[in-house]
Amino acid sequence: MKNPQTPSPAGGAAPSASRRNFLRGIPVITAAAATVPTPAMAETSKHHWGMLVDVRKCIGCQACTVSCIQENVVPEGSFRTVVSTYSVKVNDSVQPAGTYVLPRLCNHCDEPPCVPVCPVSATYKRADGIVVVNNERCVGCAYCVQACPYDARFINHETNKADKCTFCAHRVEAGLLPACVETCVGGARIFGDLNDANGVLRKQLDANKDKLKVLKPEQGTKPQVYYIGLDERFEGKVEGQGTLWKPRATHG
Repeated sequence: MKNPQTPSPAGGAAPSASRRNFLRGIPVITAAAATVPTPAMAETSKHHWGMLVDVRKCIGCQACTVSCIQENVVPEGSFRTVVSTYSVKVNDSVQPAGTYVLPRLCNHCDEPPCVPVCPVSATYKRADGIVVVNNERCVGCAYCVQACPYDARFINHETNKADKCTFCAHRVEAGLLPACVETCVGGARIFGDLNDANGVLRKQLDANKDKLKVLKPEQGTKPQVYYIGLDERFEGKVEGQGTLWKPRATHG
């Protein structure tokens, strides 16, 4: 299989309150996340897919969001990935407020809490590390939506099934990058095989192991989406209003 390493240049009908307030008033990155263990190589599969997001390079352009919507036919008002923008209070600056962007998607956890709560085993983790939903089995009960600590799942209001990021598994299987990675104009997203010691992703993770953070490490989910450049002020309670960019249908 062609190894997609280098990016090419370039919930429901409406977001829930929890989606809008993902970072508002709750600890997202805790002090325990200051040092994240180096991502381990999986022994159960030839590949173990993961992602690194460099927040320092993200410009909040939403190219990833739009490409994901188009690639995966995500219904209006829902997101498999999105760059949330937050207005934050800046206490150590003459500037009264600032903005902060955070790319968000399913973390494809090695210990996914969404899997054991599914009453029909529709949600499962593949041998290559990608967490997916079997739409033929899913009954739309939303147990997995509630169990996800990252607010990364939603009930697709067109299919009435659970929906989420799949790392664009259909593209990966064809040797391509996920749509969000391929269209990231700032090169903020790196996707690759955690088992490939010579791959770009593994090399970047190893080179930046002292800078890596994950979202909500206290949950014990072992996320496979890693971050570089998360602001230290996001280690505790965030004073700021979270806002969510929302695409709107155009009408002729």
